[in-house]
Amino acid sequence: MNDFKKTIADQLKEAAATMTAAAKLAPELDAVAQALLRCYRNGGRLLSFGNGGSSCDAQNFADELVGRYRRNRPPLSALALTVNQGDLTSIANDFGYEEVFARQLRAHGRAGDVAVAISTSGNSKNVLKAIEAARELGLTVVGLTGRTGGKMKALCDHCVCVPSDSTARIQEVHITVIQIWCGILEDELFPDAPLAHG
Repeated sequence: MNDFKKTIADQLKEAAATMTAAAKLAPELDAVAQALLRCYRNGGRLLSFGNGGSSCDAQNFADELVGRYRRNRPPLSALALTVNQGDLTSIANDFGYEEVFARQLRAHGRAGDVAVAISTSGNSKNVLKAIEAARELGLTVVGLTGRTGGKMKALCDHCVCVPSDSTARIQEVHITVIQIWCGILEDELFPDAPLAHG
């Protein structure tokens, strides 16, 4: 049987190095946190979307806000555009897969909301289409992507480009960043809400 200890250790070291390198993103992450706070203080909502593993991150972001992250507090309005099978399949069938997020965004997004577009490459066509729709509607657009930012970098109001070319490492930082934002939102909007666990 093969011994995987070195492989495991190397992967963990690489993940830790990427997290450490991502600390330089703090100014952009702060700018996004401020935009999210403005959105919620003005009665807006978050709309998140992405493909594959990024769709799971989009869903997790919405879940943490509608449910809770660390505090027992009122729900925050958030919608992952990746979870409604009926919408996804009917839009893909009738209009093409490139429209699956853009059409939903046009249905649910309003000026003042925040659209969170997640794509490790920054080049997913359906994500780019949704970003275009969000900009037309007057939403603040936040991008979560990898090193170069791809095509979406120039289209976003704020683009967090994780300093890595590895999809796995990029996604690990994305979920950490999402959790950081959730914590900031709860602490700032509901400072007196009790912690859910100890």
